[in-house]
Amino acid sequence: MPKHGKRYRALEGKVDRDKQYTIEEAAAMVKDIATAKFDETVEVHFRLGIDPRKSDQNVRGTVSLPHGTGRTVRVVVITKGENVAAAEAAGADVAGGDELIERIAGGFMDFDAVVATPDMMASVGQKLARLLGPRGLLPNPKSGTVGPDVTGMVSSLKAGRIEFRNDKTGVIHAPIGKASFDPANLSANYAALVSALEGAKPSSAKGVFIRTVFMTTTMGPSIPLSLSAQS
Repeated sequence: MPKHGKRYRALEGKVDRDKQYTIEEAAAMVKDIATAKFDETVEVHFRLGIDPRKSDQNVRGTVSLPHGTGRTVRVVVITKGENVAAAEAAGADVAGGDELIERIAGGFMDFDAVVATPDMMASVGQKLARLLGPRGLLPNPKSGTVGPDVTGMVSSLKAGRIEFRNDKTGVIHAPIGKASFDPANLSANYAALVSALEGAKPSSAKGVFIRTVFMTTTMGPSIPLSLSAQS
């Protein structure tokens, strides 16, 4: 593995590895450890007490962060009829039916989220599942991206709704904002995410659910967070 540079080591020295920080303390540290020339993303990483090999212990859900993510989410909507205009009015970047499916199948990937109405899912599944599935972009009712209310789905995505799901090691990675955010807003977003995560705890998961939590910035070191407020 490549060794970290002088800049990173200096930033790492600001974090006490023997301490577990409260989210308020960690959020206040962000300005000191996010020194890149761009507005770094702030992420949290939860190691869960689940067995990801068991389907009934996998964790997946969505949460609307009260202060958004700080990034512009490009949303495409696969629908037809009057819903096309409704999606565009709600702020969709691109909306359409079969022609949009063909466009995506042909290589158009300039988007961050895909929303679809139920009447289009047969075509979406048949033509786009292999393309969008591995990228985590395939519309799914569980992630709030399939439904009749295109206005609501688009609006919530644009406002800062995110999806979370564990990886194959039982870890969830999720953004809670940008380094430019007020620390109080980062803390509020974190609290909303923790609440949603605890609400998604599988009934078959026993023992401590949230084992460890770390907060990181795009280019900075990780900060261990206290578990005292989590179960």
